[in-house]
Amino acid sequence: MRLVFAGTPGVAAVALADLLESHHEVVAVITRPDAAAGRGRGVTASPVAELARERGVEVLQPASLRDDDVLGRLTELAPDCAPVVAYGGLVPAAALTIPLHGWVNLHFSLLPAWRGAAPVQHAIWRGDDITGATTFALEEGLDTGPIYGIVTETIMPTDTSGDLLERLARTGSGLLLATLDAIEAGTAHAATQVGEVSLAPKLTVADAAVRWDAPALAVDRQIRACAPAPGAWSTCRDERIGVGPVTIAADAESIDPGRLVVGKRDILVGTATVPVRLGVVRPAGKREMPAADWARGVRLTDEDLFV
Repeated sequence: MRLVFAGTPGVAAVALADLLESHHEVVAVITRPDAAAGRGRGVTASPVAELARERGVEVLQPASLRDDDVLGRLTELAPDCAPVVAYGGLVPAAALTIPLHGWVNLHFSLLPAWRGAAPVQHAIWRGDDITGATTFALEEGLDTGPIYGIVTETIMPTDTSGDLLERLARTGSGLLLATLDAIEAGTAHAATQVGEVSLAPKLTVADAAVRWDAPALAVDRQIRACAPAPGAWSTCRDERIGVGPVTIAADAESIDPGRLVVGKRDILVGTATVPVRLGVVRPAGKREMPAADWARGVRLTDEDLFV
């Protein structure tokens, strides 16, 4: 089939790479406009745009898919189908009707669970044991369209959202290709979503402030859910400190929530239950470092707090 692919981040580039190696023809990609990224905040193209240009595929970067010029170009391209992976923008009704077989979205949850921009982060934060990926027919509602297929993935106890997304990008790419093959063959069947609906809005920097007054298990989940983005953080001596994944110190005595205890080999932080051991931290304006190195550098004492 002739495909127009819509996607932006690295997880979308995984699917694009597989489609480019398939028998389908990717005639163009739609991705978000170049944006500031990295510590230097230089303007860069999305991973999808970079891959498409390397492979000689036309790149469309509209501010909005409501743009008449973009809608006109989509009509000229006459795609049979438009696969979507983490595009990051709305697809309006005027665009939905252009591809012969519509738009097929790869979403990283088991719909209707975790509809929205951050399904993997919310699944980890809530403590789900199983998640997965879903292909569905895109419509105007938020991730509400009928489902073509699913794959499941176990959430490991140490998974960050980055770890889990990396696995789902690979398994989900296979699911997307299988769905497109079935649509081409005329054997695809889309079934209405059934089950409890939950929402997964994008996590903000404010959401990532660690809640040390929660139980240790909840603290662990929050920090892993926010890694790598937006990045969990706390404040010590009026300085924001990025906090990497922790381990639960079930063998340690309880400590007041947020209280830092400096040991010879580790740094403990109190929670509402047992403490957690810090792994790596990122002081403001500096690189990530082991928590023990940070503690020595700032001469941390047992009077210090994460707040």
